[in-house]
Amino acid sequence: MSEKACNCNCESARAAQFTELAPTLEQYAKVPGSLITILQKAQEIYGYLSVDAINYISECTGIKPAKIYGVATFYAQFRLQPIGKYLIMLCKGTACHVNGADMIEEAICEHLNIQDGETTEDGLFTLNNVACLGCCSLAPVMMVKSVDGDETYGNLTKDSVKAVIDEIRARG
Repeated sequence: MSEKACNCNCESARAAQFTELAPTLEQYAKVPGSLITILQKAQEIYGYLSVDAINYISECTGIKPAKIYGVATFYAQFRLQPIGKYLIMLCKGTACHVNGADMIEEAICEHLNIQDGETTEDGLFTLNNVACLGCCSLAPVMMVKSVDGDETYGNLTKDSVKAVIDEIRARG
């Protein structure tokens, strides 16, 4: 990526680190109101928004890193830490709550030895509680996101959620 690509004084080593983001920066770096689009693409490419990515986006857009960090922390969709290969999104909406989501969360936490927002030591699983997955008829429900796609599991019990996790772990 050349300095012209995003009209910034980007160091070549740093520019090389963010080559995949170049087309997005070329298109949106100087377009007012495009920060969220840039952050979404960066997270899609790299899995999360690292300090280096935020600083690079700052250099290319002219937006101060503190403002970028403020946007990234305001919206729940953005992550500032790497996530596991499998992102478990556990629904905590009303229907799921009434049907035992807290019990399912407890089973997941015990089985994986993590809490909401944490990643297992092996980097395989991250647990995120979410407000609603829109699958109320399947309550309690969780979605597991991975590069292979999203899988939804409903009518969960403590035993079934552990079996799902074990099955996914066996896949690697």
